[in-house]
Amino acid sequence: MNDNYFFHKSWPIFYRDNHLLVLYKPAGLLAQGDQTGEISLLELGKLWIKDIYNKPGRVFLGLVHRLDRPVAGVMLFCRTSKAAARISEQFRTGKSEKYYLAVLEGELKEKSGSLQNFIDRRENRSSFIVDKKTPSAREARLSFETLDCAKGRTLVRIRLETGRRHQIRTQFAHIGHPVAGDLRYGAPVPLAQKQIALFAKELVVDHPVSGQRLRFESPLPRDWPWLNEGANSQIPWDWRQLEQQLDLDLSIRAGS
Repeated sequence: MNDNYFFHKSWPIFYRDNHLLVLYKPAGLLAQGDQTGEISLLELGKLWIKDIYNKPGRVFLGLVHRLDRPVAGVMLFCRTSKAAARISEQFRTGKSEKYYLAVLEGELKEKSGSLQNFIDRRENRSSFIVDKKTPSAREARLSFETLDCAKGRTLVRIRLETGRRHQIRTQFAHIGHPVAGDLRYGAPVPLAQKQIALFAKELVVDHPVSGQRLRFESPLPRDWPWLNEGANSQIPWDWRQLEQQLDLDLSIRAGS
């Protein structure tokens, strides 16, 4: 297995050392395993480390943040428990920076702005906005900049200031501009592979040991739905495009 990319030459590794592993998550791939039993990026990361470093026994890889299944982009994992604790603290205290690109339905009038709401969750795991704080509702904040408008949609760059479940999807749907393809939150039509047009573009953290400020950024994938952006990319947007090309026995789990 080549250690310059992640399982396949079109699947990039953005950063790795003894403490961190920063990967591209395609849309449609779980970040973490769930009740479906389907493979996840976390499991694949453990398998890759086990193979590349010839590690016996179980492999530690810490999940410190998540991306929704239909969302693609940058994901950071930690290779030690100490690194996981320190990076998690940066996420909790707002010391990290998370930037997304989104294609929204409708044309936003604002060139820039911010959204601040309280978000609660339903039993079906969808999120919704409530008027005021309740015991189960949590504050959600983001800021955005409009990059372009065309054909009844808007391209925005978002800085996520808090990390609530489905936050970006919920907050923009609440103001009448759901993410393109996001049927759960009101988009009128699906995208081709049931992705949504939300992309985790950049992640900025302090290295958990050296303290150096690190910025990880992903190119847009092929078929990204905004004019020609992503047209020359080699990165597949959807997991199924990658899965078909991988020579993997996905029944094997790291640590078995």
